Amino acid sequence: SSRRRHTRSSLVSWARRCVQETVSTQSTWDICYFRMGKVIKGQRKGKGSIFKAYTIGRAGAAKFRNLDFAEREGYLRGVVKELVHDPGRGAPLAKVIFRDPYHYKHRTEFFVAAEGMYSGQYVFVGKKAALSIGNVLPLSEIPDGTIVCNVEGALNDKGQFARASGTSAIVIGRSEDSGKVRIRLPSGDRKTVPSECRAMIGVVAGGGRVDKPIMKAGVQWHKYHAKRHIWPRVRPVAMNPVDHRFGGGNHQHLGRPATISRFAPPGRKVGK
Repeated sequence: SSRRRHTRSSLVSWARRCVQETVSTQSTWDICYFRMGKVIKGQRKGKGSIFKAYTIGRAGAAKFRNLDFAEREGYLRGVVKELVHDPGRGAPLAKVIFRDPYHYKHRTEFFVAAEGMYSGQYVFVGKKAALSIGNVLPLSEIPDGTIVCNVEGALNDKGQFARASGTSAIVIGRSEDSGKVRIRLPSGDRKTVPSECRAMIGVVAGGGRVDKPIMKAGVQWHKYHAKRHIWPRVRPVAMNPVDHRFGGGNHQHLGRPATISRFAPPGRKVGK
């Protein structure tokens, strides 16, 4: 232990002597490399830790069943066991039980629930399924003008567009030669997807969710607690200079232009 203390003290004295020699020979601007850097908030969020989502208690991934021969050429029947709430998700999920067509077992899938689905309802998926609420069909079998949700963007990606509560997409046209179908997304944009992609008939349930006022900060805290640590958010002008480049000053003001030059280094463009 005495030898360890001697080694540590000699290292400290050596570092102190090096700094003193450098200060005596160079200007203060030249020795800025001795200062430690600042870990900005974007770097902290990328690492994870407290900024991760709380996934304990989630119902499961909301996606279609894996595309197989039975669904490509015919149809399968499932039953909605229950409608469940998924923490961190606005739309409810439908727990659908399917009988495995190849093995003696049952398969459980979680679909994004459409408006009008109920427990005990029969859900049909496949090319020859009927055009009714909650059924899943390929876009090639869905006529133009039909309201759909949970639309696939590529074959067998199990749902990608119009999945939020109260949203829907509309089939607006198709090209038989290229095998493409054109849909209008909830944002108003139009997108072309392959006609083999699947979609659910109807509008996603849970519409009007944002119309209810929050009323108090505790409700807002629980809302974002189920997602990830992104609330409350402190304004940069309310921070100290050590925490943000907009911080400090006798008044809460930026103190510099908010726009950044395109020639600025990457570390200069972050942190707003």
